[in-house]
Amino acid sequence: MGTKRRRGDGGMEENTMAILDTSCFSKSTQHLADDRISFLEAVRSGFIVPENASAPTNKMYQAIFQILKVETSLGLIMTSYQLLLELDKRFPRVYLSETEKSESCKSSSLLHNELVVVEEAWSPFSFGSNVSSSEKEDNDKNSGLLDATAFHLLIEDLIKVSEEANTEVLESKLLRNMLLFLYLVNVLEGDFVPRSLAFTENSDWITLRESLLNMILVSRKITYKGLIKDCLSAMCELSRFSTDNRHDGKPTETEAKSTEGTENRHIAIAIALPDVVKCTCDAVQKLLSMIIELDSFKKAADLEGRTTRADGTRTPAMEIILDELTYEKNILFPFFQAFNKPELKLDMIVQYLQKYIPKTSVRTRRSTDSIDGSTFGGVLKCFSNVNNAKAITKKISTEVAQLLIAHAFQAYILLLSQRYTESKEKTGDNSLPDICNDMISAFTCIKKTDGHTGLLPFAKEALFTASIMLSSSS
Repeated sequence: MGTKRRRGDGGMEENTMAILDTSCFSKSTQHLADDRISFLEAVRSGFIVPENASAPTNKMYQAIFQILKVETSLGLIMTSYQLLLELDKRFPRVYLSETEKSESCKSSSLLHNELVVVEEAWSPFSFGSNVSSSEKEDNDKNSGLLDATAFHLLIEDLIKVSEEANTEVLESKLLRNMLLFLYLVNVLEGDFVPRSLAFTENSDWITLRESLLNMILVSRKITYKGLIKDCLSAMCELSRFSTDNRHDGKPTETEAKSTEGTENRHIAIAIALPDVVKCTCDAVQKLLSMIIELDSFKKAADLEGRTTRADGTRTPAMEIILDELTYEKNILFPFFQAFNKPELKLDMIVQYLQKYIPKTSVRTRRSTDSIDGSTFGGVLKCFSNVNNAKAITKKISTEVAQLLIAHAFQAYILLLSQRYTESKEKTGDNSLPDICNDMISAFTCIKKTDGHTGLLPFAKEALFTASIMLSSSS
């Protein structure tokens, strides 16, 4: 349900925009930079500081976004980015509003959440289809708005982070692209989360069909599988860069020999880069998590007959990720090293290993029941049998088995600390002592499968943690 929101009055827009000569965005002069600083400060003081201020006009939003897209000054890039985040938090485009239920629905609670979509609100994305493709391309180029293709290209640029960061002189474009991506993911999240909450309450698929995220994924301008694969590549490259920490805030010799003004600018970028890279890596994970969640909602809506042929069909992101991890072994370790969503991480590893668990019913020394490989506890019980461990490690190697189980245990412990383990769907019927015992047994059997390969350091840490937790619980 859409509603209208008061916009800044014409006088405010005219006075604020007068500071900025928007026709000179292609220029880069100190005078123009001063104008942009004054403009951003005017927007902040006029729309963030006052308690009862109305939202800026779309024209003002657009000018701020354009500064973020084209600026080379680190200060202006950061200031415009922060201002856009503050404005989005203050004036959300989509939100939930508590309203009273009708008489026929008052059986449980008197209030329910109603989705409010501000139809006239500005958005950095453009998915209009009522104009020709060439006309739309010209309009988007002039307005600075992004379509699905531009968003995908931005993700492709993130894959080059190590290459671009290792040039002799750091340029602001690298940092600007990452902050632009961070902002766009923030916009997608702000649009998707309230819609997903509304869907869980009323199962109205239309609210999610119209989400910005879904519009990107269904766009014919991009290859959906290519987008998911590029997200994986970008995440792994960003993680590698963070781990290597090649730019640790210290200027290189080349930077030290440059002029003072340029030197200061490059040193500032070098100092800011590691933190921005880490945040960007987290943002890619957030994007993937939202896509996986959207897939699950679409599947639920489809089972209830709420989707139509217009929604089309696509391979779930989880399947694409698992296939990519299976056939591209070079990204397996960096992916799970970087991925910090414990619930999804545990689910992915269990599904990954499940493909290699023997299909025949296997009986353990502790139980006469068949192994359930769909839970982490079941996977550990399977590895606790030497014959099963040998069969699996022949297909994926002992190193892969060790690291996957160790990462799964790490995710399990994180879920435990977040009190998600109350859900049997996530942990099965196994208690923490059972999991720790089975961890020790699984690693013992894996070790027996290959006498030449010892336990890897990360696996030893997981095994040590399991031993400590087991002794503490006894």
